[in-house]
Amino acid sequence: MGVNTGGAHAAVLDEQHRPITAGGFVKSGPIVFENIAEKAGLTKWHHQMGTPEKKFILESIGSGVGLLDYDHDGWLDIYMVNGSTFDAETGKTTPPHAALFHNNHDGTFTDVAAKAGVTNDRWGFGVAIGDYDNDGWPDIYVSNYGKNRLYHNNHDGTFTDVAEKAGVALGNWSSGATWGDFDGDGRLDLFVPGYVHYDMQQQAASGSHAAAFAFCQFRGIPVMCGPRGLKGESDHLFHNNGDGTFTDVSVKAGVADTSGYYGLSSLFIDLNGDGRPDLLVADDSTPNYLYINKGDGTFEDDSFASGYALNESGRETASMGIAEGDYLHNGRVDLYNTTFSDDYNPLYRNDGGANFTDVSYQMGIAEVTVPFLGWGDAFIDYDNDGWLDLIVANGHVYPQVDKQPWGTTWKQRPLLFHNDHGKLKLVPAVEGSGLAELGVGRGLAYGDMFNDGKIDVVINNMDGVPALLRNVSDDHNHWVELNLVGGPKSPRDAVGSTVYLTANGFRQRADVISGGSYASSSDKRLHFGLGPAIKVDKVEIHWPDRTVEEVQLPGVDRIFTVVEGKGVQPETVR
Repeated sequence: MGVNTGGAHAAVLDEQHRPITAGGFVKSGPIVFENIAEKAGLTKWHHQMGTPEKKFILESIGSGVGLLDYDHDGWLDIYMVNGSTFDAETGKTTPPHAALFHNNHDGTFTDVAAKAGVTNDRWGFGVAIGDYDNDGWPDIYVSNYGKNRLYHNNHDGTFTDVAEKAGVALGNWSSGATWGDFDGDGRLDLFVPGYVHYDMQQQAASGSHAAAFAFCQFRGIPVMCGPRGLKGESDHLFHNNGDGTFTDVSVKAGVADTSGYYGLSSLFIDLNGDGRPDLLVADDSTPNYLYINKGDGTFEDDSFASGYALNESGRETASMGIAEGDYLHNGRVDLYNTTFSDDYNPLYRNDGGANFTDVSYQMGIAEVTVPFLGWGDAFIDYDNDGWLDLIVANGHVYPQVDKQPWGTTWKQRPLLFHNDHGKLKLVPAVEGSGLAELGVGRGLAYGDMFNDGKIDVVINNMDGVPALLRNVSDDHNHWVELNLVGGPKSPRDAVGSTVYLTANGFRQRADVISGGSYASSSDKRLHFGLGPAIKVDKVEIHWPDRTVEEVQLPGVDRIFTVVEGKGVQPETVR
């Protein structure tokens, strides 16, 4: 049992008889990523969640990471969510703190969380970045076990927690949230999935009466209980009232999760091309949700009809993370979910009208993921050839697997798939490179950390130090990035915008999102690889207020700011 829904698979070992999740490296080859976390100063901070034994599910899930330019200096900073411990929860010890790493513009970062007032000091899981009050500064929503935080940006390098006043603090166990303007009023609304309704005074452990024994074992050995056998926590949709407060409209909107599924990650994004953000929820060991925005303040549950609720085999999966992107250049958003070990990660191809087909086996990328336990994931163009590649962070939830001959491990390496004109192929992990780094991967966020046109990746490793995978791909392709600013009728940070860019003989699509992956938020600037093209033929922006605007980019290999209705800003043209 456990949280896998597939059957047991035979162990896959490399030539040194190591489980493939911690081996399978090659001696030489193209190096895509270098882990520079230590050089960058990130390893002074350490994630901690519960005890090393992981007797309870609360200890095993891990935390997300958010990328944001909190101080408007033009460089991405990093927010790392931390967990907590049982002693900290009872006041016996000081709780672990979250980190806000300020980008020093020289390849290093400084943790300013205490000075900024964003240490959280609660049992943290997810982070979603969004400018909820349209003041032009990014705010931080942190989901916790216990009450959540909404850190309002004070414009001076500090934040104030306004969650209680805003009405979004909730309680119990919240997971990966997402921001999006679901009703088109120009203000970001907030969706917060719930995971397990958890009682720390009556924790379910193997051998206890809090959960059936069948739900507290994996391949016949005792492990922590859940989520099956435990009560699910409700999901919440908060409507932004425009005055600093929110109203819970979950039931009215039809997204309250009356089935009590185990939500881990969520994402607002337009799936059917009607200009309205639809809603995805990745659920653990239960069917996923796909809600279509009806445009009247409510959603239609198309989870099963769309093909997203289950995998190709008709089984619910232990879904952890959501990656989105148009990997086929057909203008439609495809989806990739991460799942438990002994199961494969499904790639859902969008066939139009938000109808999806699981094509993982068809694409030849299913079996390689089976030994891995996936979490954060993202479509990124790491080599700037104009085709979206795919990266996955991995790590197990049962420390006991290291003592078993199952071909999987507690610490695991990331997976990277290169997109070769619509065909995804596994990139070999070269010894000593970032792809050969082992960790208990959880949250993953991506962005151009060094403003060099290369997409880098940050991973929050549970009970470990972060990984900062700097992109060192030896390509010589061109690129552009767009920093969008919404007009008076759109969210200021342009969340919900869709851009179609034509260059190098094809059209790409990218969407401004907040959330997704596993409980994480990535760079809101849209990145487009151009291959050998030295000019962009066309840029068409579909703003959240459903205005469509075309702009001309006067060059490549630059980051351009585009303001709705005012075009490319002169100060970005240099």
